[in-house]
Amino acid sequence: MLQNYLPLAFVVLIVLVLIVKAVLIVTEQTAVVVERLGKFNRIASSGFGIIIPFIDRKASIINLRVQQLDVEVETKTLDNVFVNLQVSVQYQVQRDKVREAYYSLDNPRNQIASYVFDDVRSEVPRLELDDVFARKEDIAIAVQQNIQASMDEYGYRIIKALITDIDPDHKVKDAMNRINAAKRDKEAAFEEGEAKKIKIIKEAEAEAESKRLSGEGVARQRMEIVRGFKESVEDFKKSLDTVTHEEIMQFVLMTQYFDTIKDIGSNSKNSSILMPHSPGGMKDFQNQIINGTFVGNELANMDRGGSPQKSNE
Repeated sequence: MLQNYLPLAFVVLIVLVLIVKAVLIVTEQTAVVVERLGKFNRIASSGFGIIIPFIDRKASIINLRVQQLDVEVETKTLDNVFVNLQVSVQYQVQRDKVREAYYSLDNPRNQIASYVFDDVRSEVPRLELDDVFARKEDIAIAVQQNIQASMDEYGYRIIKALITDIDPDHKVKDAMNRINAAKRDKEAAFEEGEAKKIKIIKEAEAEAESKRLSGEGVARQRMEIVRGFKESVEDFKKSLDTVTHEEIMQFVLMTQYFDTIKDIGSNSKNSSILMPHSPGGMKDFQNQIINGTFVGNELANMDRGGSPQKSNE
């Protein structure tokens, strides 16, 4: 009895195997290249599909997501500096060109890397090292456009090309750092010199202003002294008609003399040294001052004008 069911079970098993082989399930963001008897048949998109077992086969599963390829390129700049560039290329298989992407290139990643090498070594030697750093975005755009023009016919779309790293020789980097440090030291020295210059100018202006104000103060002080002398002389003349101008001046100078001696003695921090002298010497000192001052000139003019001259003889 059991032997009668064996052929039927074998047939059912074969049917199940054929059903499993015939079912084709394609995941999202992928495409399946289906070949029939070794020849391209169709592109199966995501979802459920049917193929003929043992006649059709899944030749390849194509990734439709954005992929990235990192390429390190060594090249030379216009100023003969060797530099390593890290280039990242983001690419994607076009949905309408899956067949070209699968059958045209045997190793698309190596093919894209070859284009990157060629384009970078065409663009960078036109620039000096400083310009490579400053214009890396322009280089990346040029690489992207050149690769896109070449890879489009093979079914690949170049989304973006990025230069993620620029690494010159360590000796060149050390030299660049020294140059940069020297420039900053130069700028710092210049700014420090400007600050010192401004400080000196401001100090000179302040000193000039101080001297100007001090001069104005001395001038006012002298004017007040002259005015005080004048008032003193006038007061003496009003109260004592018999006193001469010379006697009045001598009295005023004597008063100033004793006031000065008093000020010098009362100041404990004064370092002045008084030489031996006598108040009687004020006569000669008075004559010298009278002859050399505005008051003396005025007195002389009064005498020449015929005003009465009192004699102390």
